[in-house]
Amino acid sequence: MPRVWLKIKLPRDSIVKYSLNHPDDEFRMLTSHRTEDGLRVVVDAETADPKAFFQVLDTAPEVRSYEVLHTDQQGMLLQVETAEHEPRVAARTTGMLPQYPMVLRNGWQTIETIISWERLSSLKTEFEERDVSFEILSISQSVEVTDLLTARQWEVLTEAITRGYYDTPRGCSLTELADALDVNPSAVSGVLHRAEEQIIKSFAAETKQIDSLNPPY
Repeated sequence: MPRVWLKIKLPRDSIVKYSLNHPDDEFRMLTSHRTEDGLRVVVDAETADPKAFFQVLDTAPEVRSYEVLHTDQQGMLLQVETAEHEPRVAARTTGMLPQYPMVLRNGWQTIETIISWERLSSLKTEFEERDVSFEILSISQSVEVTDLLTARQWEVLTEAITRGYYDTPRGCSLTELADALDVNPSAVSGVLHRAEEQIIKSFAAETKQIDSLNPPY
């Protein structure tokens, strides 16, 4: 399944506003789980103004309670009881399982997840219905070229690459490649064309899926 990196613009609650006002600060959500009326999260916070951040935590209506687990010169580790925001509800509804840490910086939360194309499409729909701004940063799909090609196509393609057929300038001609494989040039051309067709169509289809998931701005 695709591995997806995306960023989500969170609702402007008190903590997100603080993040927007301190764009260089970083808040890493290390783990979370649902409670009866919200979320319990563990956050590794790096902020240049800890005093101001604690003031936000003390007054933020979405924060039910918090506990400082650890502090040092690099930052602080907190356990926070908070309300569940709309992007989180949308992700849970579609079955998205985020990888931790999730990073909040300058009002945007960056998330990595492994998710099917179908669930990713459903997530896009949920975000749009809930008016959640988001952006797909990248998608990687671990598809082996050998899964797309027959054994003969892979053999001929490998020989062509090894002999520099695809180099610029070419290291060998189609005729020379055919001689090395002990077949006629038209046969080599046909095998390569079918292999190239599979690779290019697979690449184009995946690129089209990625493009269709990002909302227009």
